[in-house]
Amino acid sequence: MTCIETKNLLNAYVDGGLDSAGSLSLESHIQRCTSCLTDMENLRSLSSAIQNGGLRFTAPPSLKRKVQAAIRAANPEVKRSFFNWRWAGALVSAVLVVAVVGLVLTTQRQKSSEEALLVDAIVSSHIRSMMANHITDVASSDSHTVKPWFGGRLDYSPPAKDLTAKGFRLVGGRLDYLENRPVAAVVYQRSQHLINLFVWPAASTAIKPEDQLTRQGYHIIHWTQADMTYWLVSELNLTELSECARLLKE
Repeated sequence: MTCIETKNLLNAYVDGGLDSAGSLSLESHIQRCTSCLTDMENLRSLSSAIQNGGLRFTAPPSLKRKVQAAIRAANPEVKRSFFNWRWAGALVSAVLVVAVVGLVLTTQRQKSSEEALLVDAIVSSHIRSMMANHITDVASSDSHTVKPWFGGRLDYSPPAKDLTAKGFRLVGGRLDYLENRPVAAVVYQRSQHLINLFVWPAASTAIKPEDQLTRQGYHIIHWTQADMTYWLVSELNLTELSECARLLKE
């Protein structure tokens, strides 16, 4: 089983949807592949966060009856008056508002958890590319070589700007795997520092503000532009990495 076949089946495996033969083949592969093992662990962490996040809220059918009964008990002289029902409705509305607010906060926490897992996966991919000596699949400083190379391997066309004249030498490109899909990694070099630019189609066309993060000593700059999401990562100092990001956005 290849890495691409394994990664296409990881969601089904984590959810328990593979048969015995498929599970055995996948497990045999991830025992030998650090990249696929890391992706599986990230998926399991995400699955655990969703299950433990309390995202589901089901109001019991008896909620309205209990609220009405409590109001009647507190107002024995006004059994079924207009005010009794009005306050019952108001209380039910308040309970629902609290439930909705709780759901929104939980969803926001879940989104933050998913983003944290993605950032960790991006840093891991950057580190793994250097440790495994797998910086590029296509090694070239010519953008007219790197950009077409991605053409037959992805369903989108990532940019591959040649910034050599600006001090950021284009090294080449490779395929990586993030967000449950193959993505482009365009590689640059500044002095002795390697820079990975991960690019894939954005989930939303809304332009998001630029994010600057640090994980494990690596700087990450994220932005969305022209329907694509960009993640720039390197141990290069943040000032120079920010200059690289500025040039890429031009």
